[in-house]
Amino acid sequence: MAGIEDVIANGKCIGCGGCGAATNGRIPIRLTTRGLYEADISQASPEDLKLGSTVCPFADESQNEDQIAAEVFDEAMPSDPRTGKYLNNYAGRVLDDQAIPGSSSGGLTSWLLTELLRLGKVDGVIHVGSTETPMFGYIVSRSIDEVLDNRKSKYHPASFADTLRSVRGDGQTYAFVGVPCAIRSARLVAAKDDVLASQISFFVGIVCGHMKSTAYAESFAWQLGVPPTDLDTVDFRIKDPALTSRQYGFGAREKSDGLWKEAQTLSLVGGSWGHAVFQPDACNFCDDVFAETADIVFGDAWMPKYEIDWRGTNVVVTRNETLDKILTDGASRDELMLDSIDINAASSTQAGNFRHRHEGLAVRLADDQAAGRWSPRKRIQPSYDGVSAERISLIRQRRELSERSHGLFAEAKKAGDLQVYLKAIKPLIESYQNLTKMSFKVRVRNKLHREFWKIARKLGMK
Repeated sequence: MAGIEDVIANGKCIGCGGCGAATNGRIPIRLTTRGLYEADISQASPEDLKLGSTVCPFADESQNEDQIAAEVFDEAMPSDPRTGKYLNNYAGRVLDDQAIPGSSSGGLTSWLLTELLRLGKVDGVIHVGSTETPMFGYIVSRSIDEVLDNRKSKYHPASFADTLRSVRGDGQTYAFVGVPCAIRSARLVAAKDDVLASQISFFVGIVCGHMKSTAYAESFAWQLGVPPTDLDTVDFRIKDPALTSRQYGFGAREKSDGLWKEAQTLSLVGGSWGHAVFQPDACNFCDDVFAETADIVFGDAWMPKYEIDWRGTNVVVTRNETLDKILTDGASRDELMLDSIDINAASSTQAGNFRHRHEGLAVRLADDQAAGRWSPRKRIQPSYDGVSAERISLIRQRRELSERSHGLFAEAKKAGDLQVYLKAIKPLIESYQNLTKMSFKVRVRNKLHREFWKIARKLGMK
């Protein structure tokens, strides 16, 4: 079976840090020139490589999501091929409108984490927050204020290896927060380490479309006039009460004079998530959308009913009775708006994500198989069945666009000229966009849905 060596050799390492944590740092995780984390196995022993392979989310030697879920969740819990196991499904947000601007979506992730601290269920939270270099990475928050200070999505690479090692054996308990691949890897690390297993009380997942390199933040900031050499920090999700939740903004602050600059994300080149600029290649081979090994997972409720609300709404899938009760108790105290939704509604919030992770993955696996290229073993099988020629072309073009973005931006940084990147990437994006144009009928239907829910919201309808 293919191990961590094959993952790294074929550019499929996501840099999560599982192998580094499992080997106590004997496999270090380093930031590459592409702005992505990658495991360095140059000095690893055969034993370390074997151990690292068993916790790597893209190695064939590690347990997949179904196998892990079968061990950690109740066998009687219902399951769906789109979301994995589930106890309950919700759409909701915090009811404190003063807190909403500080959250990316409905604020339920940070609300739950602070409740876990308030209730004494954990002593700390292991999550991605602000760091000095690079600007974001895994940290430990031990107070409610620290959790709140590090809210919002961080579309930035992060490795948990050093952070997990730093808390191991300190006698404290934690909630671990991560995207699907990080949760899967951390679960596998804990399964092999009794100390960490006793310390990580809850695994909190974040729905993931795909990860980004450091160039994602740098490219947006540079378009606002803040070059990478003068970039202090960024905000990826700025809400505007005059717009819908999809129409969020991006902001960047300069180091030199502290000047803050903002723009609508969709007005920036590469601002559409579907363009997949600066996506790691590993994300082309992930089939887990709803963090299927997490005790609970939060994402954006991308449904017409909710997305017209600027405040944002979370979709939530619970798999742990304690966490589920904390949410429902919050709703009963009128701290949360929490609508029960069925599994089909929950899955529909990530329709585009499933097209990329399931249908798209089947095509990419088939392409690599036909070309004799190695790819990770997945639950999705290689196939072109049922996929139109136009759709196959779109899937391939998106993969090429993502791959080209890394090298083009590196050339721009080397030249100190953003136009090197923009002039080359714009034609690629335009070509991709031409393949994704919706029909007039679909555009009208979507607009009517949005208008209906705007009117319904004004009338106080649910």
